[in-house]
Amino acid sequence: MKENNRGTVVVIGAGIAGLASAYYLVRDGWDVKILEKNTLDNNCSYGNAGMIVPSHFTPLAAPGIVAQGIKWMFNSKSPFYVRPSLNPRLINWGLKFLKHANRTHVEQHASAIRDLNLYSSRLYDELAQEDNFDFELKQNGILMMYKSKEMQHEEIELAHRAQDLGLDVDILEGNTVQELEPNLKLDVLGAILYRCDGKLYPPKLMQQLIQYLKAAGVAFFEETEVHKFMTAGNRVKEAISNKGSFQADAFVLTGGAYLPQLTSKLHLNTPLMPGKGYSFMYQPQGEQTLNHAALLLEARVAVTPMNGQIRFSGTMELGPANDRIYENRVRGIVESIPKYYPELKVDYPSEKIWYGYRPCSPDGLPYLGRLKKFDNAIVAGGGGMMGLSLGPAYGKVVADLLAGQKIESEIAGFRPDRFD
Repeated sequence: MKENNRGTVVVIGAGIAGLASAYYLVRDGWDVKILEKNTLDNNCSYGNAGMIVPSHFTPLAAPGIVAQGIKWMFNSKSPFYVRPSLNPRLINWGLKFLKHANRTHVEQHASAIRDLNLYSSRLYDELAQEDNFDFELKQNGILMMYKSKEMQHEEIELAHRAQDLGLDVDILEGNTVQELEPNLKLDVLGAILYRCDGKLYPPKLMQQLIQYLKAAGVAFFEETEVHKFMTAGNRVKEAISNKGSFQADAFVLTGGAYLPQLTSKLHLNTPLMPGKGYSFMYQPQGEQTLNHAALLLEARVAVTPMNGQIRFSGTMELGPANDRIYENRVRGIVESIPKYYPELKVDYPSEKIWYGYRPCSPDGLPYLGRLKKFDNAIVAGGGGMMGLSLGPAYGKVVADLLAGQKIESEIAGFRPDRFD
């Protein structure tokens, strides 16, 4: 680790984007302070599916998602739902989403999304080799499993596109998929194995990053909400919070689904909607183990072996944030599991449901880069379902920008003020 000689950086948000930014900044010689509006163990980076996904090169705003979403909205157990609302932010977000849900948009940004995810995956490999880091990283691929001919056709077409982009992808028949999972019976027509993907255990990753940063002298300020920024010319000078003011040479804004509230204090428009997702852990019986993480495509359910258990996660509820658990959405996840894994007897996990909010931009692209108005302020967030996957890339890009170093992945399309 380098001696602290570059100056002070205030990082706002202690999710994966904030912690990864602090990790690379402190290694690069910065004195880092992290402000978190909640507590360190209360954000979307803990309960997610734990997937590293270069396979997700197609933005959420993709052709067909609108028509499919309309169909799903009439099913209370469906994996996608937009809560009807006259909320101006939701209406504005929806109009922008419709504008970007086209093939041109997908083709224009697929390579950049792929590259940022691959870069982040390599950084995860490096992090896992560091002392005191063991977060169950396994880079053996993710199975995209399907049951219907219609889904098979769509996924094979997407797999060919992935292969054209240079990703390591195999198209598998049902019996071959079963050979990859000898300890649990499957009922699938086939699967696409994205060998480029991986998985990890999020709580271990987050806890180990926090421990590392505290040992490196990073100061954490929990339950600290920024109310205002003081600026002078093209520089941010100070963050004013409920627990005092923080001056710094540079500021990094992460903040997950709360990013728009944060950036608005700098008069910046970063439209996001919180996409609520649910997850729960399941303890398999006896020899019921899984070798690979998987996505159950028709159900849009993620399945990740971690910490000796299996995490099931899914749904995307778009709308203003609230604390309510919509039980039918969780039941939709539970009822889909035996359709793919007929031997698993999963009950409704009434005491174990976790929920969190994915920060979803209307064009399906992250917000990453330096602000035009303020040359010492950087935004890193808005990754939607790729947030954990992109964490290390966020952090390394932030550190390289502040150090004036060459960025190893193209981020021009992700500029945080593109909607201003």
